[in-house]
Amino acid sequence: QVQLVESGGGLVQAGGSLRLSCAASGRTLSNHVMGWFRQAPGKEREFVAAISWRFGSTEYADSVKGRFTISRDYTKSTIYLRMNSLKPEDTAVYSCAARDGPVIANMENGYDYWGQGTQVTVSS
Repeated sequence: QVQLVESGGGLVQAGGSLRLSCAASGRTLSNHVMGWFRQAPGKEREFVAAISWRFGSTEYADSVKGRFTISRDYTKSTIYLRMNSLKPEDTAVYSCAARDGPVIANMENGYDYWGQGTQVTVSS
């Protein structure tokens, strides 16, 4: 089992930045993929970004490319999502997820473990 705890959400003005963190505990991360998803009110949960824990390869949704950066810290078993140039349409609950296996997936059902989520609100 992998437990995930997100932090770093909040209220920010459009054009601003936030950094989300997701701390993992339980099983040692090795051959995992870690991802971020988001869900806006009245919408389906959507893929944001993912990173291979072992290889460091990344994948992003088109809507966040060039603005968001996913990264990992081995020493803290933590991943981060740096979000720049935030827009009101980025407002959502952001959730961290972990997948058993090395292949990056951008579908919600490809992930085995989920955090509780953290709210990000971008005001115009």
